[in-house]
Parts: sequence; C-alpha cells; structure tokens
Amino acid sequence: MIESVTATTPRPVRRSLLVQRWEDLAFLHWAVPPAVVAPFLPAGTVPDTLDGVTYVGLIAFRMAGVGFLRGPGVPYFGTFAETNVRVYSVDPAGRRGVVFLSLDAARLVPVLVARAGLSLPYMWSRMRISRSGDVLRYTSRRQFSPARSDLSVRVGAPVGSPSPLEHFLTARWALHTHAWGRTLHMPNDHPQWPLHRAELLSLDDGLVTAAGLPAFGRPPDSVLYSPGVPVTFGAPDALRR
Repeated sequence: MIESVTATTPRPVRRSLLVQRWEDLAFLHWAVPPAVVAPFLPAGTVPDTLDGVTYVGLIAFRMAGVGFLRGPGVPYFGTFAETNVRVYSVDPAGRRGVVFLSLDAARLVPVLVARAGLSLPYMWSRMRISRSGDVLRYTSRRQFSPARSDLSVRVGAPVGSPSPLEHFLTARWALHTHAWGRTLHMPNDHPQWPLHRAELLSLDDGLVTAAGLPAFGRPPDSVLYSPGVPVTFGAPDALRR
C-alpha cells in the first residue's frame, strides 16, 4: 500500500471535458482503518493512507457554472447544492484520487447525466445552503428516501500553511470510478485550496451510514472550510493493471 505524506500536483489538464466551480465548501473528515473503506473501492485501487489510517469525508458545497469543454456554464442546471460522501484511493500508477460513495445533488438532470455517463452514484435531493455572517448551514433530504443531512459550521481564520493531513484531505486531483466494466481514472486541475479553520456547530447526518459505512459516534477529526476554486476535468482513462 502506498503511504502518502503530501499529495503532489499532477500535470495540468490540457484537453478539458468539463469546467465548473466549487464554492462554500465544508470538509468534515473521520479517520478510519483502511480495511473499513477497502471494500468500497473500484478494482485495481487501494485505500490511500496517511500515518497508517485513511479517511471518510462528508463534503457539502455549491456546484456552480458547470459547462462542457471550456464553454460557459449551463444556465440553471449547471448550478446546484451538493453533498458527497467520499473515501480516498491510489492506483498502481501512484495516482491518488477520490472515490465517491454517494453524491446528493439538487438538480435532477445532472444526476441522470452523471449516473448514465460515468456510473457515479448521484442521488436527487432537496437541498439548501444558507449563510448568516460567518455561519453556514447545509441541509439535504434525499428524494424517495429517509436519508438526510443537516450540518452547520462557523468559518474561522485562514490556514496559512496546510498541515500534511489538511493537504492529504483536500489536495486531490482525480477521481476513480467503475464504469463500462472498467476502473477509470478521471483527472482534474484546480488552484491550491484557500482553506480556513472551521468549527462544527451542529451535525445530524444519515448520508454516511446510507452509503454503507458504520456510524462514527464521535465528532469529525478534521473540519475545514474553503470559499472555493475553479475546476477543470479531463477525459477519463482506463486503469492499467
């Protein structure tokens, strides 16, 4: 298993497939043994670890301006609230990525497109992001399911120099997924995250357990906030094993 201390910046994406912006992100993470997440990873990848553990993330944010190639964002359908449950992977080429266990989104059309195109586990949900001063609240209620999430954070001071853990959790320039009978690696490119400390004020979440993970029963080991970054996704390629 490849042990990670800091994630390295990949080559820039030269041929864009999708552009978008991620805004007002709350990052909540729990440390878990690698064996907890290994069964959820696509074939050919293993849990990415730091100091012998890996992490489960609950990430709430606003997706904005989704557009094809390098074109402008699609009106209405290209901007929506999203909350995802994710774990961390590394493939035989040493490429570190994210594996999504669920992605709740507030627009049905992007949900259907992502599920059909890349078999990503998008779910249609009623969602809202509200802000009052330095406090943000993210709510999600999955359509036709009892799964829901309600969390709020208070944004704190900027992070001047991310720790190895903060870098490990946020500096991810790819996703791994299983689609079309193969494990795919899909690269992305974005600037370094502008991170802030954050205080978790409340959390009532059922999305993590709905994804098949055990209930943690403890506060997150890491809570961060970012105002966001622009993102470019390149075309996926099949894993070579």
